[in-house]
Amino acid sequence: MMEKERVLLAGGKRKGDEGFDSSMEELRELAFACDMEVVGEVTQNLEKIHVDLFFGKGKTEELKERMEELQADTVIFNEELTPSQTRNLERFLECRVADRSILIMDIFARRAKTKEAQMQVEMARLKYMLPRLSGLGGSLNRQGGGAGLHNKGAGETKLELDRRKIEERIARLERELAELVERRQNQRQKREKNEIPLAALVGYTNAGKSTVMNSMLKLLKTSTDKMVLEKDMLFATLETSVRKITTKENRTFLLTDTVGFISRLPHHLIKAFRSTLEEVLMADLLVQVVDVSDKNYEKQMTVTAETLKELGGESIPVLYVFNKTDKLTLEELEAIREKKADLNCLFLSAKDEGDIGKLTLHITESLFDEDVSLKLCLPYKESKWIPFLQENATVTELNYGEEKIEVTALCRKGLFEKYFKNSEFQVMN
Repeated sequence: MMEKERVLLAGGKRKGDEGFDSSMEELRELAFACDMEVVGEVTQNLEKIHVDLFFGKGKTEELKERMEELQADTVIFNEELTPSQTRNLERFLECRVADRSILIMDIFARRAKTKEAQMQVEMARLKYMLPRLSGLGGSLNRQGGGAGLHNKGAGETKLELDRRKIEERIARLERELAELVERRQNQRQKREKNEIPLAALVGYTNAGKSTVMNSMLKLLKTSTDKMVLEKDMLFATLETSVRKITTKENRTFLLTDTVGFISRLPHHLIKAFRSTLEEVLMADLLVQVVDVSDKNYEKQMTVTAETLKELGGESIPVLYVFNKTDKLTLEELEAIREKKADLNCLFLSAKDEGDIGKLTLHITESLFDEDVSLKLCLPYKESKWIPFLQENATVTELNYGEEKIEVTALCRKGLFEKYFKNSEFQVMN
């Protein structure tokens, strides 16, 4: 069995940084998600970042002593280091130095399953590496090729490639990804043509989005092979999963489970995954899942809002789902309810069937609030509209007469205006 990489965490707390402790704990969880063993941490209150070594000379010497004492293989900093800081620290500490950004990229490289996700991660890592090539000769030879800190992963470009070859590889990846984006846009256009509404699950990583989706699928007795991966771990899955939801009232909508957000998500990754995350921009409703049992849930809501704004999705209606209420006391829950009374929100446990039933109803009502009641009187030669309505609307009444078919349905406003607004078969109420 391969020994886990022993890592020492390092972080600098600036004045007014109230979330520093939770950020360091999150760094520990990221290392755990990378299958590393955290052997300790070194922190310092900083007035400013040292331009050469991040810490001052004295603290860097203490860091080296701790590293040797704990027999750590790698030091991971909680902030993105500059190329020169990484280079200087590796020389001073005589070990491998990484930062939060490359750690997150390593997780993405490990979890990426589809060809598109793998290409997106590779492109992000190459763009991150590009300004760090100069002076990294020793590190490049030591690390060889591969994905992330462990140098594993199929399809990754070798680190000893020179700048020109890396730029050529990035250009090729961009071309291939553009083709995949075009293919996805065609799928979206087909979806829009069918007028099927879309709700997107968004939120901080490990808030319970996948559990919400699986619980809804289970409630509606969807095949188990449609279930998505759920695990109590940061970035358990990176794939954007779309599932067709048909309620007991025969209302159909699409539900998509998106990749989770995190504070200080490397901008290269946001850029690389923009095409995937744009699924969010197509949504009629954002269902923001919040782990309300986490003491930092409000900061996580802020990170999610900022990421959505960066993507251009701030104008889409949001339903806030405060999840994991089963982990709170009644007093804690009531205090948060009162605090969030002005939001369009639900409080629930994703593992409670009754709660998921309420959520499904709330999403359905939000997506279909502009439905139009339609009544048609169709001659039999126009009976093609019956299966069309059964597929794309909610048929509430269907009567076959001797000469005509009477059908009553609830349909999307856009579908009504496109196909039936001026129809000669429409019965005016």
